[in-house]
This record gives sequence, C-alpha cells and structure tokens, in this order.
Amino acid sequence: MTDTSDDIPGIGQYDDFHTIDWQRDIARDRMRHRYIVKKRQDSFWDLLKGAHDAWSGWVCVLLVGLFTGCVAGVIDIGASWMTDLKFGICPQAFWLNREQCCWSSNETSFDSGNCSQWYAWSEIFTSSREGFGAYVISYFFYIMWAMLFALLAASLVRMFAPYACGSGIPEIKTILSGFIIRSYLGKWTLIIKSVGIMLSVSAGLSLGKEGPMVHIASCIGNILSYLFPKYGRNEAKKREILSAAAAAGVSVAFGAPIGGVLFSLEEVSYYFPLKTLWRSFFCALIAAFILRSINPFGNEHSVLFYVEYNKPWIFFELVPFIGLGIIGGFIATFFIKANLWWCRFRKYSKLGQYPVTEVLIVTFITAVIAYPNPYTRMNTSELIYLLFSQCGISNQDPLCDYNRNFTDVNSAIEIAAAGPGVHKAVWLLILALAMKLVMTIFTFGMKVPCGLFIPSLALGAITGRVVGIGMEQLAYNYPKIWIFSGECSTGDDCITPGLYAMVGAAAVLGGVTRMTVSLVVIMFELTGGVRYIVPLMAAAMASKWVGDALGRQGIYDAHIALNGYPFLDSKDEFQHTTLAADVMQPKRNETLAVITQDSMTVDDIETLLKETEHNGYPVVVSKENQYLVGFVLRRDLNLALANARRIIDGITGQSLVIFTSAQPVQNLGPSPLKLKKILDMAPITVTDQTPMETVVDMFRKLGLRQTLVTHNGRLLGVITKKDVLRHVKQMDNEDPNTVLFN
Repeated sequence: MTDTSDDIPGIGQYDDFHTIDWQRDIARDRMRHRYIVKKRQDSFWDLLKGAHDAWSGWVCVLLVGLFTGCVAGVIDIGASWMTDLKFGICPQAFWLNREQCCWSSNETSFDSGNCSQWYAWSEIFTSSREGFGAYVISYFFYIMWAMLFALLAASLVRMFAPYACGSGIPEIKTILSGFIIRSYLGKWTLIIKSVGIMLSVSAGLSLGKEGPMVHIASCIGNILSYLFPKYGRNEAKKREILSAAAAAGVSVAFGAPIGGVLFSLEEVSYYFPLKTLWRSFFCALIAAFILRSINPFGNEHSVLFYVEYNKPWIFFELVPFIGLGIIGGFIATFFIKANLWWCRFRKYSKLGQYPVTEVLIVTFITAVIAYPNPYTRMNTSELIYLLFSQCGISNQDPLCDYNRNFTDVNSAIEIAAAGPGVHKAVWLLILALAMKLVMTIFTFGMKVPCGLFIPSLALGAITGRVVGIGMEQLAYNYPKIWIFSGECSTGDDCITPGLYAMVGAAAVLGGVTRMTVSLVVIMFELTGGVRYIVPLMAAAMASKWVGDALGRQGIYDAHIALNGYPFLDSKDEFQHTTLAADVMQPKRNETLAVITQDSMTVDDIETLLKETEHNGYPVVVSKENQYLVGFVLRRDLNLALANARRIIDGITGQSLVIFTSAQPVQNLGPSPLKLKKILDMAPITVTDQTPMETVVDMFRKLGLRQTLVTHNGRLLGVITKKDVLRHVKQMDNEDPNTVLFN
C-alpha cells in the first residue's frame, strides 16, 4: 500500500487568475495554529516558535508601515524636484527644487517663488525673465521636459511592468475580494510604479499620485508577507496584511492615517475583521510617522493642504454647500460615463496597440494647453492649496485682488469688492475647469501610473471657489438681507471662499469614488479644518445621492466591470427569484464530470483532466450511485499524480486511485494510489431548490469558490463563482460574457 506524503509541494496554492477559497484557507490556518499551540509545551524552541507566530502579524505590518513611509517620502521629494525642473534649475545645486533653492538665498521675500538663486530656463538662454523671447523659451522647455518624462514613464511601464499602469485601486479591490493576479503586487511592479508615478506627475498630466500610493503600499505588503510563512503561504491570511497596507497607502498619500483606515474598510477591503482594523490602524500610524520624520514638504504640517481659517459658517450657507454637492455629483457622473466610453473605445480599437504614442499625444496636448493659463501651468496640488487658502496680506495672486487697504496686520479682514484681478482669475479658473475635466477623461486609464484623487479634488475646488466668490460678492453688495442673519453687516469678511473650495472638492471626489465616511475624515485631516465637518458631510451625501441616481457605479467598480474581474460586490442586493437548479452546471440533460471514490485508474483520471477544463471535480461513490463523498481540486490532482509518478514505485497507468481510507480488496494488479489527503471531505453543498438569493449571499459572506448542488443527497451539479457572476449580469440585462476569469 502506498500513501501520498502529507507535503506534496504546491498543494493549497492557486493558479494565476483564479479565485481563492477563503473557507479552506482559514481552516488550514486554524489547523496549523492548533498544531503550534499543542507543540508549545514540548520544548523551549517550540515555545519561541509559538511566540513568533503570535506576534508575526504585528511585526509584518510594522515593516509595511516603515517601508511605505520611506517610499512615499522618496516619491514626494522626487516628484516636486522634477516638476520644478520644467520651469528652471538651481545652478548652485541642481538637486534642489525651487523652494529649497530660494531658502539658501538670504532674500526674505521673493515674488511668486522667483529668487536670484533660481534660474528660469529663459534666463539661462536669453538672460531675461520677461518678454516674448523668454516666454517662447520657457514654453518650449515646459513642453520638452513634459514629453521626456511621459516618454520615460510609458516606456518603463511597457518594457518592465505592464501591471504598473493606471491607479491600481480596482485591481487591489478585486485581489482583496479573493482573486489571484500574479505579479500584480510583485517587486518589478513596485519599482516601476514608484519611478513611473514621479515621472507622470512631473509631466504635468492631469493625474495624482494618491491612488498609485495604495498600489505601491500593497506591493510592499505582498513582498514582506513572504518573510512570514503564515501569511506568505496562505492567501486568505495574506489579505489581512494587504488591507493594512492599503490603509498605510492612503495615510502617506494624504497625511491622513484615520482616513486611510476608513478608506480600507469602506472602499477596498472585502473581509475586514476587528483584528485587521487594529493592524491597519497601527500600520497607518507607523507610515504617517515615518513620512512626518522625513518631512518631504519641508514645512511643519504633515497635512497636504493646511488651512489657517476657522471662521464659523452661517446656517444659510448649508444651501450652497448642498448645491455644490449636487453639482459635484453631476460633474462626477459626466466624468465616469465619458471616461468609461473612452476606455472602452481604447480597448476595442487600434488605439490600444500604441500605448506609448497615446501617452505622448495626450502629454503634448496637455502641455500646450496648460502653459498659457497660470492655474493649469502650476502643479495641481499647489492649485488646490491656493484655492483652499484665504486671502491675506501676503497673497499676491490675482484671486486676492480685492479693493482692500490693510492698515493693521492683526485686524479682521474686511469684506470688499472684487477687483479686476478676481474677475480675470474667475474666467481663467472656469477655463481651467473645462480643460482639467476633458484632459482627465483622456488621461485616466492610459498606460502610465495615474491616480484620480488630486484631479477630482481640483475640479471640485475650482467649482467651489467660483461659487464662494459669488456668495462673497452677494454678501458685500447686500449685507442686510435676512439670509446672512446680520453676520455680514459688521463689515468683516463673513464668507470664506476657501471653505467653498473645500466643500466642492469633497463633493466631486465623493461623486467619483462614492466614498462617504472616509471621504469626510480624509478631507478634514487633509486641511485641518475640523470645524467644517457638517458642510463636508452635507456635500458628500448630496453628491453620493446624485451620483447613485444617475449611474449605479463609482469609477472603481465601473473599471472592475470593464476589465471583467470576478468581483461580487457585498454592497449590492440580489433581487431575483431564481433557484440554484437554474444556475448550476451542467444543465439538466448534460452529464457531470465526476470521479468515483475507488474504481477509476490513473489513466482514467488523466484522460478526464485532459478532456475537461473544470477547476475541480466532485468525488462520488460510483457512477450509478451518485452520492457525494467530497470534492477535489484540479490543481491538487495534477500535483498529486505527478508527485506519485516521480516518487512512489510501482505506480502505473493501471493503478487504482482511491479516495477512501478503507483497505481495497487485494488484487494482482499494480499497487493503488491513495489520495484521501487531497480530498475536501466537507464541501459546501446546497439543494437544487435553494433560492439564488441565499446562494449569492453564501458566496459573498463565506468567500466560496464553488458549491455543489444535491437533490435527495444525490449530486446534481456545481455552481462556481463565475456562474454566479454571469447569472447576476444576465438578470440585470447585461452581457454575461464580460465576466472573463474563474
């Protein structure tokens, strides 16, 4: 009698583009844990092993936090230096960006970031900053550097890591729901994504580095989980580390650790037990702490857009805030529909075959349109900061060209009429809004790393600032009307346009991603404006309602559907009255591929594996008597047969394959092969009359890969996750063939 060894290499792993079986993986982890606890008493070494096993989860997320913070610091520093390189250079020390270059000079004030140490490209070539010639040279260098950065980013992605393109959040979401995409979170993807995001942000494209930060952090989490076999070898356990890593990614992208944890919980994670919540909290904390100590922005705030004002808002202002929420919902819906249309066009047309050319064309058009308008020429993060900030004495921007005379630095800012600079700025901002909206539609989904948070915030901030200036002028011209409830009659500035920009930014971002709780927390952590939670909540809610009314999916879910990933959304309801018998394979008149428990030879099973494509096979008592014994996976069968032929003597094509522990009757043929070890004796089953509503719920909540359908105890068929997804699509009158993977 021969028995396969317990440790056939590769058993319990999964193939690429397959769904994991959460129940099986968690059960395997519990068995491993029980074994370690039992061995603990044996020796001091086993006690140490047990302790290491207990704390390895915390050590792993600690390392993920450390590395994520460091990588984010490098990316921030690199991106800000390369962005400034488009405008000029610091001849004393070329590795300094404009701000650092001007620190080293002793001049206390320098207008719009130009000090004597910093040379614009026009100065180097024509030794003047002003004039037509200087403008042309600056324009030329701006376009040239942008094209160079974009070419580098697109070529790196194309040559070394095709998975490094895009935002990465739709794929992370799919992976966390229990899907395997090999090398999506690998070391090459990590390196190219980190370098590529610096390049594509510096190219001035309409994209942000916040979404890719989540992908980068998840890559770090995946790579480090292999140091701890408990997580590296168990896909369901690895998902716990990846959830924590996603939280760290948002934490370093915005300097918002609590927002990061909530983002992981609300937006990306599928299975989020309390233990994972604490670990995510710890991981986000460590990452934010490391980034704070690197201090890439060189200021005392770790938040991205710190706002100084804390004026109370008037109760009536809730009306324009909710209005901004509604506008944000409309902008977001238009963006999602247009972007999906373009991505679909790219996917099914010739354009998809020339990714680098497409990137270069979009970069060229963006650079040519962006340079003449100062609000699109500047870095998007700077633009958002400018729109969020309040007009004070030090602000030289045309946005702050009010007819004011500042007599005392500490006196309250008086409300004043808008000067010509403000009118001009508003028109430029409206042009910037149109340009950003159109360019982001064409940019998101290109083959460079690109995030969506910053462009969405910019679209909303521009809208909000324009509305805010309108409200401010209304209060200036009619301070006595009842809506301002006497707040504006004192002559102080009672309306803060920067607050409207904040609320608008939250509205558009909420409409695009459909976040609610995490969005509000990220927004007030981002700006430090805790006073404004209620306006932010009102706008986020209004924009989500408008978005949900006009189109069901946020941008990430829409991209998941576009790529055909097998993602069963736990937020959706299944409202149809079908039964398991309607969905199972095979249909009533076809035959089901099964394995019998003790009457098939090695050759029979190998023929079955060749002729069918299924991921697993039910094991039954006999062909006539289809009572269920268990379920065996195709991958495990292949491995076990190959292993047996290699290691065990006397196994031939005529050997019986036995899935029971009973001793077979001794016959004169070759010795049988026992494979009970790889048989799942407790597969999840339903009857043919189970409503599909229950079946869909089981797939969602238990993370199943397949379930077997029986009738009076006899096996009828199998329902896989793919069958469920196709059935859901069919019932919603969509094309079921868009679900591509298993």
